[in-house]
Amino acid sequence: MRRTLLTADWLLAETGGRRRLMPRGEVVFEGGAVAFVGHGFPGEVAERLDFGPALISPGFVDLDALSDLDTTILGLDNGPGAAKGRVWPDSYVARGPYEMYSEAELAFQKRFAFAALIRAGITSALPIASLFYREWGETAGEFEAAADAAEALGLRVWLGPAYRTGGQVVNAAGEIRAVFDEARGLAGLDEAADFAKRIDGRAGGRIRAMFAPDRIETCTEALLTRTAALAAEMGAPVRQHCLQGATEIRLVRELHGCTPAEWLEKLGVLSPRWLLPHGTEATGRDFEIVRDAGAAIVHCPLVSARHGSALRSLRRLIDMGVKVGMGTDTWPPDMIHIMQLGLMLCRLAEGDALALRAGEIWDAATAGGADALGRPDLGRLAEGARADAIVIPLDDTLRVPDPIQTILAAGPRARVSDVFVEGRRIMAGGLIPGVDEAADMARAQAQFDGLIAKYPERTLGHPPVSAIFEPSFPVEPAP
Repeated sequence: MRRTLLTADWLLAETGGRRRLMPRGEVVFEGGAVAFVGHGFPGEVAERLDFGPALISPGFVDLDALSDLDTTILGLDNGPGAAKGRVWPDSYVARGPYEMYSEAELAFQKRFAFAALIRAGITSALPIASLFYREWGETAGEFEAAADAAEALGLRVWLGPAYRTGGQVVNAAGEIRAVFDEARGLAGLDEAADFAKRIDGRAGGRIRAMFAPDRIETCTEALLTRTAALAAEMGAPVRQHCLQGATEIRLVRELHGCTPAEWLEKLGVLSPRWLLPHGTEATGRDFEIVRDAGAAIVHCPLVSARHGSALRSLRRLIDMGVKVGMGTDTWPPDMIHIMQLGLMLCRLAEGDALALRAGEIWDAATAGGADALGRPDLGRLAEGARADAIVIPLDDTLRVPDPIQTILAAGPRARVSDVFVEGRRIMAGGLIPGVDEAADMARAQAQFDGLIAKYPERTLGHPPVSAIFEPSFPVEPAP
């Protein structure tokens, strides 16, 4: 088989079950796997790539990877969400929700998002998208297109259309309640299960199935127990947004008399397959339930902090033995920036400048996510692991003696130049074959502008766009 040897000033690899930094280390790929890590590889290689002043790291694992055009960025200065189109008003529900994107637009945004993930050094991703602008749930058809895009680009993904048996609705008084249509939700689950069986293992195993019941307050017992059974049958992960907001906590208490984690425990559905973003409203008991079930918290510090919340804290979860992986959950999906923020938020939460070390959050973004998926062959460069690696240049920033600390202190200067998945170089020098970044960005902006124009239809009171999204400063009339 063809062998490729990568080397650089630094290699982050594992030998003997321990992760270590290797100055001028070498990693050899053969047949989609890591054949060697260390120094002085004795065999023949077909290709040798020396990246010089750079770090070669395992690829990032993103357990909550955005796969649409991120409408949450519209909430940066515009809230509360129930008054700004983030919750369907009664009047919109009465007229009948509809799909705000065409099939072609849905297919484009998946490919656009997947390319952005690759640029960020994400080699394994579980895509997530908003249901606010959907008629109800996602469709198998759009995920067939997503599988095509992932296969063409070379990305490793877990795919499954999101489904739900309920939704949040706000009335004229601003009161949010849950409404349900269980039959529709169970039909969505059946469609998702059929899709899972069709695509699981595609592209030589790079495309796998997952189950994506939407936010816990929008799901019924029948949906969750059926999901758990199907996931167990297939050995597939289940991702469900949970323990992330005050409205969610209130609605679950009103419906079930307990916290979301307690309800999942009562239903007996939690397992090592369950992935739970975001955990920002979790109690100590909630975290114990997650830990004891072997489930994982998906830490998304940027999108949480943007809305004034934070995980309390990553240090606490590590010390408790809770499995934690990272999620970007926004655009751009800059995992390095998200790790930088996560490191600082943990130190702020603990009031300790060394509460979390750089290596610990790097672990969460690589091996932590892989372990949450039950995939010890991902998120690490070790003999026998899959050949997923990224290259981060170090020559355009001031370097401290440690490359991980250099990158996490570099701010926006830190970037990924090259990405390998299964040993295939899917990005070289920042360029992805077959992707015109400028043209795609222009198309994405036009599509996003069209969505913004539709916001009044699904916003409480149906105000104009100018009243929904207020400018940072007064805007003068155009000349």
